[in-house]
Amino acid sequence: MNHATDLPNGTIDARYGIRFTVGEHSARQLRRILKAYLVAWEMPELTEAAALALTELLANVVRHVPDRRAALLMLRRANGVRVEVTDTCPRPPLSTAVDSELAERGRGLLIVDAVTDRWGWHPLPGRGKTVWFECHTSVRAPA
Repeated sequence: MNHATDLPNGTIDARYGIRFTVGEHSARQLRRILKAYLVAWEMPELTEAAALALTELLANVVRHVPDRRAALLMLRRANGVRVEVTDTCPRPPLSTAVDSELAERGRGLLIVDAVTDRWGWHPLPGRGKTVWFECHTSVRAPA
């Protein structure tokens, strides 16, 4: 797992990307990076929802991707943030909680749907997929 470092000249780009193998502390570290970017992008009100959705997508990588390899891409938008998690598993993301209200697992995508403004996924040519979500601000941020 890479570590966040100081940004040159105090500037922050409109995007952040990293490739990694999901480990025990990956979600915690990636939530910290996400929060730092949202604060720098003047969108701290999105932190809670975006961090929860990111955690759920990473949990799906741990649970369903044998090699646990993934990539994270965060994109600043004029109206919020888009977060993408790409993994090496070609199977579509599915919610199994719809089968039983008492299910202990399978609620991750229901949570993502509840806390984000939009989410979806698309297969990648060859192997893998990207699952993404967007959280919008109530005020338009400068592009």
